[in-house]
Amino acid sequence: MPVLLKKISSNRADIAGATSNENVSHDLSSLLLRSYQEMPLLEVRNVTKVYPTEGAPVMALQNVSLEAEPGELIALVGRSGCGKSTLLNMCGAMDLPTSGEVILEGQSTASLDDASLTCLRREKVGFIFQSFQLLHTLTAAENVELPLLLARRKNPRGTALERLRWVDMEGYGDRFPHQLSGGQQQRVAIARALAHDPRLLLADEPTGNLDTVTGEIVLGLLHRTAREFGVAVIMATHSAEAASVAFRTVHLRDGRMQEAAVLL
Repeated sequence: MPVLLKKISSNRADIAGATSNENVSHDLSSLLLRSYQEMPLLEVRNVTKVYPTEGAPVMALQNVSLEAEPGELIALVGRSGCGKSTLLNMCGAMDLPTSGEVILEGQSTASLDDASLTCLRREKVGFIFQSFQLLHTLTAAENVELPLLLARRKNPRGTALERLRWVDMEGYGDRFPHQLSGGQQQRVAIARALAHDPRLLLADEPTGNLDTVTGEIVLGLLHRTAREFGVAVIMATHSAEAASVAFRTVHLRDGRMQEAAVLL
């Protein structure tokens, strides 16, 4: 074979090999992307949490597993002391499991250092508490704005006012918490929790300090949060009425998962 033809033949083989490698790389990247997209937003895998005490250790959670998808509203139901709040703390990277694993958007919380855990919570998780946890020296708008300032987000005041509008608190931005009712304070707390566009929203007894009518308004906002923002919402409650708005309920007893039910 003439030298030129040999070179052409060799080049064709190199090109074919390179093309084949590129195809393999492309296929692998596509497979990894599909696998990532198919992963739940949150995975709790066989989590056990034990708190040491001067006496016998307290087992708060025992081999609990849970998954949450974007746009879901899940209710954790059970009596006080059953492990609901502990499980929320695990989901939100506020605490780490004794054994098992918590994975949020592909990141295992146990593999992160303190600075990375803080960043994960600040960027991806929103928190709502029974007692609202608003700073009483700040106005409603300033309370919502604060996490945005800490995260150095652009236009924090504009975002804060937009979130207040979304929870029907437009016009209350300059009021202090003591000038608001309990339901209004909780709506401000929801606005604050959503200000940084979290992927996961954790609500610990969000209607526990509210009357029935006001509680229904707050539950409606949590339902809208899941549907309109595509956020995974996990709510701890002992109230059957609150649990009834969830898409799925998980029952806990003595730190163990009893059952899960899908509500149609």
